This record gives sequence, structure tokens and C-alpha cells, in this order.
Amino acid sequence: MHAPNMVKSSKSVSGALGALMLISTAAVAEDAPVVVELFTSQGCYSCPPADELLGELAERDDVLPLAFHVTYWDRLGWPDTLGLPAGTARQEAYARSLGTGRIYTPQMVVQGQIDVVGSQRSRVMRALQIAEEHAERDVDIRVDNGQLAIGAGKPTDAKIWLAAYDDVNEVAIDRGENAGKTLTYHHSVRELTELGRYDGSEMSAELPLPRLAADGRDGAAVLVQRESDGAIIGAARVDLPAGSG
Repeated sequence: MHAPNMVKSSKSVSGALGALMLISTAAVAEDAPVVVELFTSQGCYSCPPADELLGELAERDDVLPLAFHVTYWDRLGWPDTLGLPAGTARQEAYARSLGTGRIYTPQMVVQGQIDVVGSQRSRVMRALQIAEEHAERDVDIRVDNGQLAIGAGKPTDAKIWLAAYDDVNEVAIDRGENAGKTLTYHHSVRELTELGRYDGSEMSAELPLPRLAADGRDGAAVLVQRESDGAIIGAARVDLPAGSG
């Protein structure tokens, strides 16, 4: 069985440059990472190259990579051990905001705006370049002792997400299209929580960092994502307290 049929996005790499230039007039925060979301599955035979590429991106300070293991491949008889229903729902939301109407693996979504096949290295790198140069990343996010503070910006309607992830997972696959392989996954999101809404006003929230560390998570990320078009307008890595896991 093959991955669900892939359709060309209205905001694919070829068309993303103009789209991002139109929506972005704000200065880019130099220290804000570009968010790369990979939608993958242990049951998908074409996903390992994309999983490996995400691992390479995890070595870069200017990129915040997150892997969402979808659940619709579980029907092949190998339930993804890192499967996250919220990840499937997130990909479905992108199918609407990107205008594709369909989902597939391995899909990478860069800064919430550019849809690219996650195993196509040259296109992924081009998407990163576009986002570095033109995406909106002007929302100031700070975390101090578990307290999240987001600075005032221009009026908007956005959601604030907290994604908690594992640095590395190695999984021996017994069944399905990858049977017999031991695969390595990077920055797999194990928990996705909506913290609230951001309208451009200053806001703050307490983050459950000790609990995430006690649950065995290695890191977390805060994303500020505009509702109208899915654009990620702010992102930050969050360190978890040491000695809690």
C-alpha cells in the first residue's frame, strides 16, 4: 500500500516566495528559528529519508524541527509507537489552510506556509531559504523559570501551542512496509497543547515544564500560529528542567 495520494499545494515551494513576500512586511527577528514540521509514520516506506533529513536539521540552531507521527498508517498492522492523534489533526488543518485538501507522508510544512515533500532535499532547503528571507517571525517570545511571556505586536488572531518532544527515538519495526528495519526518529512530538490565544497584546502563561521533564520529554517549543492562514509568526525553543526525568 502506498501513501495517500499527494496533490500539489497552492503554496508549494515554486509559489511560496511571492506568497510570503505579500504577507510579510515586518522585520524578521534574527534569533527566531524557522519551524519545520514533518508528518511521518513508522508504517510509511518512503518516510525514512525524510526522517533522516529532519535529524540533520535538528543540528542547526536556525531551524526548529518537529516530527508529528500520524495515525492513519496504523491500519497496515503496525501501530506507530510514537503516533499522536493531535498530529494527524494538525496535518488535516494544514490541508485546509494550504489549500491541498489532502494529506500525505512524508510531508514537511515550513513556517506553516510552504508544503514540500519531506524526502526532497533540494526543495526542503529552498523552502528554508525562502522562510529565512521572507517569513514573518517578529513575535517576541521569552521563557523564564517556566513563565511564558509574549510581547505586544500588531493586531492578529493566533493560537499559542506548546509542543513537547523527544530528542531521539530508535524503533525496531516488526510489521508493515518497514518491517525488519530499526529506524531513528528525531524531535518526535509526544504532546501538543493549546495554551491560549494571542491577539497582539502582551500575555503570559505558566508552562508545565517540570511535569514534561518528569514524563521523560527532552525539550519543548512554543509556537504562535495565525489562524487565518496557518502562518507561524513566532517560535521559540524551551529548555526543560534538568534532573526531573
